Amino acid sequence: MSLAQLHYTSAAPGPDGSGFRFTAVSPGVPATLLREAEQLIGYEPPRDLPDRPDGEQLKSFPRSLSCTELSDGGRLLCRSVYTGADYSGRWGNFHAHAVHLPPGTRLPDGALPITAWESRRWADTTPPGGRPEPIDRFEPSGLLRRDGLVAFARSRADRLAAFFADLRTLADGTDARQIVLVERDSADVAQWIALACTVLPREQAHRLTFTTYTRRPQQARQQIVGALPSSEPVGHDHRFRVHDGTGRATGEPAADIWADVCARIWTAGRPELFRDTVRGAGDTAGEVGPLAVTALAEHIALPAAARAAAARWATDHAAGLPEPALTALIGELARETGEGSADSRHCGGSGDSAGSGDSARSGDSGGSGDDEPAALAALLARLDGQVPTAVSAPLAARVLTLAVRGLGPVPRLGAGSLTPEVRAALARDLAPALRHGIADATGPVIGRPLELLHLADLLDVDCTDLLPEFAGRAARELVSGEPAGDRRRAGTEPADDRTLVHTEPTGDEARLSARPASDRAPARAKPASDPAPVGGNPGARSDAALLDAVHAHPALRTALFGALNALAAAHPAAVAGRLAGSGLPVALDPGFPHLRMCVLGDTAGPAGGDRRGRLRAVLHTAGVSPHADPAVLRTAFRLVWREELPTGEEASMLLNELGSDAHRLAGTRDLLVAAALAAPAEDAAVPLLAADLLRCFTTELAPADRAPLLLLEFAALLGTDGEGENWVERVRALRDGAVEPVPEQVTRRVHDALARRLLTVPVPESELYALARSGDPALLAAYERAARGATVAERLRTVPSYAAARFCDWTAYQDTHPGWEATRTALLAKVLRPVVRALPAEDQAAVEEALRRTGRGRLDAYRAWNRPGALGRLAGRLTGRGRREDARTAWHGDVQPPADGGAR
Repeated sequence: MSLAQLHYTSAAPGPDGSGFRFTAVSPGVPATLLREAEQLIGYEPPRDLPDRPDGEQLKSFPRSLSCTELSDGGRLLCRSVYTGADYSGRWGNFHAHAVHLPPGTRLPDGALPITAWESRRWADTTPPGGRPEPIDRFEPSGLLRRDGLVAFARSRADRLAAFFADLRTLADGTDARQIVLVERDSADVAQWIALACTVLPREQAHRLTFTTYTRRPQQARQQIVGALPSSEPVGHDHRFRVHDGTGRATGEPAADIWADVCARIWTAGRPELFRDTVRGAGDTAGEVGPLAVTALAEHIALPAAARAAAARWATDHAAGLPEPALTALIGELARETGEGSADSRHCGGSGDSAGSGDSARSGDSGGSGDDEPAALAALLARLDGQVPTAVSAPLAARVLTLAVRGLGPVPRLGAGSLTPEVRAALARDLAPALRHGIADATGPVIGRPLELLHLADLLDVDCTDLLPEFAGRAARELVSGEPAGDRRRAGTEPADDRTLVHTEPTGDEARLSARPASDRAPARAKPASDPAPVGGNPGARSDAALLDAVHAHPALRTALFGALNALAAAHPAAVAGRLAGSGLPVALDPGFPHLRMCVLGDTAGPAGGDRRGRLRAVLHTAGVSPHADPAVLRTAFRLVWREELPTGEEASMLLNELGSDAHRLAGTRDLLVAAALAAPAEDAAVPLLAADLLRCFTTELAPADRAPLLLLEFAALLGTDGEGENWVERVRALRDGAVEPVPEQVTRRVHDALARRLLTVPVPESELYALARSGDPALLAAYERAARGATVAERLRTVPSYAAARFCDWTAYQDTHPGWEATRTALLAKVLRPVVRALPAEDQAAVEEALRRTGRGRLDAYRAWNRPGALGRLAGRLTGRGRREDARTAWHGDVQPPADGGAR
């Protein structure tokens, strides 16, 4: 394949003119490409080099090799060099020799663009006759050979990781800022780019755009831009990430594990490992795991975070790893290192446990060495029994050592997981730490000590004398739902027997208890869906071990169930989430009704399902009537309605079915009150529920709840015979006289109900006057909101007498209050007038007839208001039409926002 070539320099006058021009172009190159290329191949010499260099000085000028993406998707690979004076003796000439790579094509033999650096194929002058010689391949220069690049990488060892980290985000598109490399020699920039192309996947390396030198980095289009110290500075520009090879390195540790591994491979002199990784895993930048595996298998020291990534990747791909590589990897991971490993962070407190947590994704740029123990344990679980014991035993020994020291999860191993020699050595070294971990009251009790007991059996370490105390601690901790060690470190006391007694909540405590139970649990028991640090579910493993203990020790079972029953009464949702379906044999023992409901009751179901039916089913599993033991009602209630409150209809039925005494004794009264106060406005059953609550708990309601319930009750009375008088003042008095602010949904409901009542016919003039005189912003907003609604609009269009009544209302009590004035004028102009204008003649006449019956003055005012022209505009000013209102919130259906003068 012959590539199209371009030569550009300052040349003597010819057919194409003089000065800078293309002096040689391969046949078939379009003019559009020449015009675009001319903007890319310029060269400005550095400011600090001689203006008129001699031949020797010219050699010190930087060489620019650039690879730039063109508008058509192709690329232009160009070498530009400074040549001094042109044909006329004027200084500042350069020669650019470029090749065009059409879209989808590469250099011959698939060579990377950077390998063309200082190839002998580049020309410094225009070829004779203006005909470029065909180029079938680029021979690389000696600068980019392996040994030279390794030496260069080692000379920049303190800067490699930071550069590779920026390169990765640039290549994958997560950070499009250009990278600027500042070096004293453009050849060093070329070596940086060669390093970059080695660590990137081949396709990304081919797409990488770069230039090894420019005097104006701000104008460069390439992804990687080379510059000299004398080039224009860009450190202040947020569009660039500058790596200055001429200054002092920052010394900051690499935040990107992948970048750090790449740097270590280069400084170890093993760049071929990138190729090996691509051959084995297909990518070198997608995730750090395969690269770290390759490096460790070749005995390159890596930090703990990279070792963890290697272990995680090997866990997922163990079946595809060659046996020699897997054996070497296991041996390297089993070796204790001092470089950020878990062993180096151990301070000797064998009782201190460190949760392994969720392992970070191996491809993440930032990881933690704390992931290493969990990753090693996961790898061991994957390999145990799949490889010879002699191979996996050293890894098992390290995982066990980390676990006993409290630095990692405890693995589940069998007798065949260790060789006799390794088992004997571990028993000798770990026996004191094992006994301490089982007996230490500050550490976790249920999961870890049970697993340590298994390890003690595996290593033949005698712990019989520790079992009685351990059983008591296990029961107390399972009730608390939180490891004792975690509570003490958090500054709280461990649960004792007194904290397990369920008492009836009263006063403020009862009001707080109306929140969903999950908000009040002393600790979140780890759900079964939480990710396990070791190839399985830790909760499932702990439950299995606990079930074994429960079946083996009846006395422990009785004590444990009693403690769990107390916790279930206090925090049923948390207990049910932890123990439902756990297999605890509660059905075999009488009593423990709260625990039975949590373990055996089917509380799951859709949000809109028959929750009252589920409540009855849960109560049935308790084995005791809520009238005999009212506390079970509260537990069942909180199991069915965990994260939400019942609807108004559900709460009303619960109150009527079970009676007020049951709810009073069970402590669920406040839950019913909370359901009424938190219900949305569209829940039509809430006002009746409020009336029932006021009737059933007349003297027991908290002052802060009474006013909102009275408001809800009054909302149901509006429009009935029980509405009475002074609606506006009654609503304002109840709302403003409340001990605490009335919930927004309650005020919204009662305001809307009052507004709808004021917009019906008939309405006492005193009520409308009370609204106008109050100037209450919330009531006026609700009134205007209702007046703009679809119901009012429909009646205005179809009932002329209703339109007449609204005209009377909205022209009444002028200048009573600025708030009323703004509301009524807006309704006249934006609601009533568009409807009246669209009425047919017979409806217009009906409106006037209705107004005539109310008085001649109102009819005249209406006619003046509705008359077009100057008199109509004057009347509009008197009645509100034409008065410019302040910018208002747009309403649904607006043609244009009212602030812009649009009609609603």
